[in-house]
Amino acid sequence: YEENWMLHLHPWTLCPPRTLSILSLRKLMVGHNHVQSLPPLLEHIPLEVLDLQHNLITKLPEMFFFKALNLRCLNVSANSLESLPSVCPGEESLSVLQLLYLTNNNLTDLCIPDLVGHPNLRVLHLANNQLQTFPASKLSKLEQLEELNLSGNKLKTIPTTIANCKQLHTLIAHSNEISIFPEILHLPRIQFVDLSCNELTEIMIPEVLPATLQELDLTGNTNLVLEHKTLDIFSHISTLKIDAKPSLTADSALSSTLWNHGLAEMAGQRNKLCVSALALGSFADSVEAVYGMFDGDKNEELPRLLQCTMADVLLEEVQQSNIDSVFMCNTFLVSHRKLGMAGQKLGSSAVLCCIRHDATDLAGSFTLTLANVGTCEAILCRSGKPLPLSKVFSLEQYPEEARRVKEQKAIITEDNKVNGVTCCTRMLGCTYLHPWILPKPHVYSIPLTVEDEMLLLGNKALWEHLSYTEAVMAVRHLHDPLAAAKKVCTLAQSYGCQDNVGAMVVCLNIGEDSCTCEVHGLPLPGPRGGISTAKPATPSSSSGTASEFSSELSASEVSSEVGSTASDEHSGAGLDAGLVPQPERRCSLHPVPPSSIFQRQPSCATFSSNQSDNGLDSDDEQPVEGVMINGSKVEVEVDIHCCQGKSLEPVPPEAEEGSAASSEDDSGGLFFRIWRQNSMTSNILLAGTKERCELQKSPSTCCLYGKKLSNGSIVPLEESLNLIEVATEVPKKKTGYFAAPAQLEPEDRFVVPPDLEEEMKEQIKQHHESGAEQKPREKAAVAPPDEFDTAL
Repeated sequence: YEENWMLHLHPWTLCPPRTLSILSLRKLMVGHNHVQSLPPLLEHIPLEVLDLQHNLITKLPEMFFFKALNLRCLNVSANSLESLPSVCPGEESLSVLQLLYLTNNNLTDLCIPDLVGHPNLRVLHLANNQLQTFPASKLSKLEQLEELNLSGNKLKTIPTTIANCKQLHTLIAHSNEISIFPEILHLPRIQFVDLSCNELTEIMIPEVLPATLQELDLTGNTNLVLEHKTLDIFSHISTLKIDAKPSLTADSALSSTLWNHGLAEMAGQRNKLCVSALALGSFADSVEAVYGMFDGDKNEELPRLLQCTMADVLLEEVQQSNIDSVFMCNTFLVSHRKLGMAGQKLGSSAVLCCIRHDATDLAGSFTLTLANVGTCEAILCRSGKPLPLSKVFSLEQYPEEARRVKEQKAIITEDNKVNGVTCCTRMLGCTYLHPWILPKPHVYSIPLTVEDEMLLLGNKALWEHLSYTEAVMAVRHLHDPLAAAKKVCTLAQSYGCQDNVGAMVVCLNIGEDSCTCEVHGLPLPGPRGGISTAKPATPSSSSGTASEFSSELSASEVSSEVGSTASDEHSGAGLDAGLVPQPERRCSLHPVPPSSIFQRQPSCATFSSNQSDNGLDSDDEQPVEGVMINGSKVEVEVDIHCCQGKSLEPVPPEAEEGSAASSEDDSGGLFFRIWRQNSMTSNILLAGTKERCELQKSPSTCCLYGKKLSNGSIVPLEESLNLIEVATEVPKKKTGYFAAPAQLEPEDRFVVPPDLEEEMKEQIKQHHESGAEQKPREKAAVAPPDEFDTAL
């Protein structure tokens, strides 16, 4: 029996008394059972490793540590322990215990004195318990500690006696209430410090940091302010994690109300981190998101390459096709190709999740599209239950994959690995194993609903030590996704994970409370269609939607700034039209029905556009040739309910040209009134597509047609600019910079040899004379020969 010294038992509800006393037994694994208690120990047990995690144990035997003198590793995580047994009644402890895992129990401060009886402790995990204090006198006696995990408790400080732990290299104390930075930067061997999700406000650091410090995680401390001097001192640290400044764009603000993410990556006992993640809460400058996880197993190069390139590839593929299976498969294939020489012998697992809003969906719901290869997986928490979305294509789980590999003459080793390399048949990279290993992903799409709470992404090490159900139940009550991601990684390490572990938690808020429609909460329109309580606002330069500015002012109120003539003309129209209702702004959860898009309503929008002396608009700073060069103002009154579809084409009206009643015509035409400060006759009516076609053909508007200017207008910019171009005939100023004649660059000039100069002048002269005879009306437009001589 000495050769079979490991014993795995499953399932058990009661541990047999004589099992612990087997003389040849060295390692006993009784985890993931329903064991409620251990039998009383009457004699010494030879066990060195005892795993009791994921049971229902509430108390260990009183003489447990006294009888288990050879015990070096004890894992009692995920139980219901409330206290620990004392070590021995004598003064000198004989315990050789080195690894103690007590995560996810109900332990309080009363258990701390019992830990002092284990002076050889190197690894101590007390995460996710009920600790409020850690006595300084007790911590000072644990001088051999190398790794201390106190995360997920209610600690307010870490005692200063931690400076006595000279061997400490890892301190994990995230998700507490710590407000004072502990004195750990004086430790000579400190390498990894995680104080995220606490209440730190400032950091007192020495002038010289230990050279061994590799990673410092300070994210999630909302009140922490780091000075430039502190950042300079931290500059030599290879990994410094601090909170990034939030983006102020409209899309990112809307995305943050719909979803937000938290990421945790831990190297474990390995020297390098071979896991990378991709997190874009605002993708493609719109209300979309992309999240991904990449695991290179033993190489860190491929995950870094995929992290940097995969989002750009996805953006290109989404623009080529809207079919989820097409753009996701192409994204993986193109990314596989972009790995180049690095992907010849190296491979990586990948999972990619894309949250998009389908514009063709009348329900306005978001769709989650997932694709994965390798061992990285993702689950969706729906109504508190896990919903697996990914597939792991391995030889054991999918017989069809094993059949395909065997038919292609691959070598399958005894441990079910292709050529002894990997058990997965689909990965990115590993091109030397083609066609046995393919980069084709599994693609799955699912609409998001109000019942969806969160999305969890993780690598192989996470899901090997944590079940889907336990992961969901452990973090679904947490509102901070960063703390949730940290917790699942900490649980995996306490349950025996020694490899790289990575987790990403995306909290979803797809519900009625995330609605951003501006129609909610506003007063109903008055008897004449106006809102009397609204205040005027200027057009926004950052958006072209109608909701970005207020249009409740009557036309007479705004036209008073332009001039008395324009004010008199416009005041009558304003009294007839009444006040203007504010346009509705709809979010993706409540899109405007198609029937209401084409519904015609006699509402108008009035705005003004200021032009500078050089012909540049104050918002977009782009010159408009021939328009408002002298600094005058233009007012445009537009019926915005007269367009069809996305192209915003005007409906041809049956209105009489020049009639004042055309502004209230129900046929849906466009009616523009343009006032110019230096002109008395300035009313122009454009009705129908005939005038619009002529507008496009005119030479003065060819340069402006199709130009997009972000000046906050609610009408198609092409039409409004073209109308202004034709309607205004203000003479251009011939002074200043814009009046200077165009000069040809030296390299662009046409050089004529001296011997051919006379002949060239004669030919140009003949050409102009013949052209003048054919087109006498355009004789004035043709430049005289002496000007061409000057150009030459």
